[in-house]
Amino acid sequence: MSVLGIVSGNIPAQKKNRRDKDMNRYEEVLVALRRIIRATDLHSRQLSKISGLTAPQLLILQLLRQQEELTVGEVAQRVSLSQATVTTIIDRLEKRHLVRRERGSSDKRKVFVYLTPEANDILVDAPRPLQDSFIQQFQDLHDWEQTMILSALERVAYMMDAQHIDASPVLDVGALDRLARHT
Repeated sequence: MSVLGIVSGNIPAQKKNRRDKDMNRYEEVLVALRRIIRATDLHSRQLSKISGLTAPQLLILQLLRQQEELTVGEVAQRVSLSQATVTTIIDRLEKRHLVRRERGSSDKRKVFVYLTPEANDILVDAPRPLQDSFIQQFQDLHDWEQTMILSALERVAYMMDAQHIDASPVLDVGALDRLARHT
């Protein structure tokens, strides 16, 4: 900037333009966050409408289809949810006759969870979980792009004072077993 520009008072105008630009950036960030939340919500509603399941319920059923003999603890570990949460979800799925529990034949202390034929029928038409598409596209990125996204999102979580909130890698909104409470 020239001396003439400083003297003529352009500095406040430049600061104002910078402020407007910064404001637009944070608004753009908030819009992007809202879009992510909205996409998650819309997918959850679609999943519920089509299959009557929440994303965590679908994830658990899909896991049980792949791994035929798992305990509740093993399911919890593989879907990155607490054992208490998975127990509640499995209780709800059992009430809907989508899973059944059986004691192990060699170790009676172990209780395994199995799919029912009704669950298999639902899984045939159920949409893929939203995170499946995300994971595929994320894995296609270069390492440096993945690192930048992770770093930025961790920073955003910190800025929203959410770094201490326990979360699983399941894209869903609301209570993990909310649909089942009404059945």
